[in-house]
Amino acid sequence: MTGGLIFLGIIVILVFAFIAYYNKFIKLKNQADESFSGIDVQLKRRHDLIPNIVETVKGYVKHEASTLEKVVQARNIAMSANSVEDKAKAENMITGALKSLFALSESYPDLKANQNFISLQNTLSEIEDNIQNARRYYNAVVRDYNILCESFPSVIIANIFNFKKREFFEIEETERENVKVNFN
Repeated sequence: MTGGLIFLGIIVILVFAFIAYYNKFIKLKNQADESFSGIDVQLKRRHDLIPNIVETVKGYVKHEASTLEKVVQARNIAMSANSVEDKAKAENMITGALKSLFALSESYPDLKANQNFISLQNTLSEIEDNIQNARRYYNAVVRDYNILCESFPSVIIANIFNFKKREFFEIEETERENVKVNFN
């Protein structure tokens, strides 16, 4: 009788542990989905702002069409990206194109002093900060989720219910390099 109660107690503990781990997977999965949605919201704001920036710059730099085309092309690619990896690559393209655009503005003092351009630049800076914060939160949730997918005993539940590791929203190696300024 005592052996049966001990066995029953062990089974009950295992069932509760199983349920707790399963619920933790669901919680982290939903947090990752929600946090990626937060990134998407900020990226949408960024995508909506880009045409305004391009139109403002167009009036000042008519002969710099290739730079403007690169910005628009990068935006269009980013808007059609679906996976985390594709979105990250596309957003890195936009970042590079926008850097070129703002570097271009340095050559045009009238553009640099334009209130509309300054306002758009400030808004973009705010959006970039929000994207960085959303990315950081998403990557933290994904880290916790991935740890749960790989550690014992939760790896057993991950395999049973097909919980797979998720990709981080990472920047490219070139984005990590210091910007080179040359005054020659």
